[in-house]
Amino acid sequence: MSLLRRAVPNQPPKPGTPAPSGGDGQAKDAEEARRQQSIAAQRASAQAGAQRGGSGAKSTKPGDNVSDLKSRVQNRLMAELDPSSDLSKTEEVREQIQQLFNAILAEENMLLNKSERDRLFESVVADILGLGPLDALMKDDSISEVMVNGPKMVFIEQKGKPHLSGVTFENDEHVMRVIDRIVAPLGRRVDESSPLVDARLKDGSRVHVVIRPIALCGPTITIRKFSKKPLGIADLIRFGSMSPEVGEFLRACVIGALNIVVSGGTGSGKTTLLNVLSGFIPNDERIITVENAAELQLQQEHVVSLESRPANIEGRGMVSIQDLVMACLRMRPDRIVVGECRGGEALDMLQAMNTGHDGSLTTLHANTPRDAIARLEVMCLMAGMDLPVRAIREQIASAVNCIVQQQRIRDGSRKITAVTEVQGMEGEMITMSDIFEFEQTGYENNKIVGRIRPTGIRPKFIEQIEDAGIALPSSIFGIARK
Repeated sequence: MSLLRRAVPNQPPKPGTPAPSGGDGQAKDAEEARRQQSIAAQRASAQAGAQRGGSGAKSTKPGDNVSDLKSRVQNRLMAELDPSSDLSKTEEVREQIQQLFNAILAEENMLLNKSERDRLFESVVADILGLGPLDALMKDDSISEVMVNGPKMVFIEQKGKPHLSGVTFENDEHVMRVIDRIVAPLGRRVDESSPLVDARLKDGSRVHVVIRPIALCGPTITIRKFSKKPLGIADLIRFGSMSPEVGEFLRACVIGALNIVVSGGTGSGKTTLLNVLSGFIPNDERIITVENAAELQLQQEHVVSLESRPANIEGRGMVSIQDLVMACLRMRPDRIVVGECRGGEALDMLQAMNTGHDGSLTTLHANTPRDAIARLEVMCLMAGMDLPVRAIREQIASAVNCIVQQQRIRDGSRKITAVTEVQGMEGEMITMSDIFEFEQTGYENNKIVGRIRPTGIRPKFIEQIEDAGIALPSSIFGIARK
């Protein structure tokens, strides 16, 4: 990611091919102009800082302000750094910064010990090449979420609980530089006319940005970090999110091509669970994923990832999740994985499930499995089709086989609290039965004690699982052998 140069994903034009007059050509011209303006602004700031600081040599003293020292060094670096440098070539630019950094310290007679020197250098490099003060938080594997509430309030989430970190930014402009470095390589924009943006980092971490005038406290960044190593079913069992029996049952459901909906609240672990479940899809099947911001980390070979796109500055070019779901039906999918259903695309998803695309997976926001059914009904109505409620319910009852309820409980842990079968219609209502449910037995040392246990009910779709060559023992469902 880069502040001065936005990565262009398109291939370079062939020799002799004229540059396009519009479209990508205009976007590149606009980006180049933006890059030059950014360089000019930083050079002007650097020169102003140098004039305020005077031309005399400076030595560090215990009372010196560390942020002033960093600002002075960084201003000099930005003023002297070659503006034509390609910041995507991290190692080359880092070496160039190292040389300039050593020269500046020697010229200004800054006396620093090795640890102070290394810390200052890494801080300056992070501001030029990385995410500034957030770099250290992003490298900490114990942190699952980073929340910037303006320049002076940066919170982190560890073990499901938010804490105030000691990290701060200098001002709003400092935060905006980091935001620009995140969204620029993706071709996204954020300004007063478009103060909201969704983006992602190179490692797949999801980013949501809100700036002034919408965010009154200043530029706000929320980063949902992704594990460097994709979690597997064994990890969720080890964390206590599910039992081995639930893991074996869900694996059988995915291999048996059942349609599964993962429901839960914000931050409950729906996407993580969806990623784990998608890992059970056989490697010889063609998988198409549809997401608002690409987060899934599928390990199979035959995967096509589609990502929605917001409208451009002219209000054109928007590609919605619904558009992508309709498009993927023409791409010969064996499995369709929709990152999250939020609106009218739910109806297209249900129709896909009902027309031969078995084994589809998706997530939605809901507090209980019964609420998930109600939300599906509402989202189908959002598609704009004048359908009777009974027709929608029949579509849901026919399409969805299983609902997995994920929840972040009071102690901050994330657990599967219910695995529910959608059995069919009875009169005007959709009938459901819990196959597994979470039972709380106590509360000790600020931790909820409990387990997810089988209810003793064997699902009606067990025949579909057995047709796939999987034989689940009766003990998984809490049924003793006779």
